[in-house]
Amino acid sequence: MTGEPPLPDGLRAPLPRDLERALRQAVLEHAGAERRRRHVPVVHVGTPGGIQLLHPDRPDEPSDHALRTDVVAAMRHRSGLPRPLVWLTRPGELDLQDVDVRWLAAARQAYAEARLPLVFVVVNRHGWRDPRSGLGRTWQRLRPRTD
Repeated sequence: MTGEPPLPDGLRAPLPRDLERALRQAVLEHAGAERRRRHVPVVHVGTPGGIQLLHPDRPDEPSDHALRTDVVAAMRHRSGLPRPLVWLTRPGELDLQDVDVRWLAAARQAYAEARLPLVFVVVNRHGWRDPRSGLGRTWQRLRPRTD
């Protein structure tokens, strides 16, 4: 993504156009996937509509902060991208939930260790939200662009 790096306390408006498009694409992809199956929270690292690695947040798997941090760091590294985004897709409203906080803390640690700026948003089928700044966008009926 181009433009100014995000601030440590999250995204601020106005967003660079390519970042706006990428976040919109993340919502489109999630809305399509959620209709097809029962959805558990999934951490994505990469570029919406492009290279991305996924890790489901399953309640039956052991997890702690260090393990989640290692997962995000490995996904960032394996993506091969210079500044991959991190987004958490999940059902429900965009209000802050425990799963958001857990993965945000892990992503912050992993990106701080790599000395990279972090873009982290939570995505549901109607929009996205940055849990740090509260900036977000929702749509009533989001459709793919034809341009």
